[in-house]
Amino acid sequence: MSTPRKENSITAPTADPLVEEGRRFYDEQLRDVLEAEHTGRFVAIEPFAEKYFLADTAIAALQSVRRALPDSLFFLVRVGHKAAHRIGGYGARIR
Repeated sequence: MSTPRKENSITAPTADPLVEEGRRFYDEQLRDVLEAEHTGRFVAIEPFAEKYFLADTAIAALQSVRRALPDSLFFLVRVGHKAAHRIGGYGARIR
């Protein structure tokens, strides 16, 4: 039996191991190294192999990691930012 959802309730998604490990690898191993000189660039990380690929664009970083590790999944982040991209715009107000 499922629990009924409350209207307008938000449930936090569970984190994927790739995301958790990618964020951990970035925070523990790459942040201090990359943020000093590469803020704004993109880094594609394969956290389980502890490999990363730095580029000026997200596409270039992903292409580099795909060539090197074709069967892997990746974590992408923009150096010095919380995420690789942001979503902007205006939303509808609910009253």
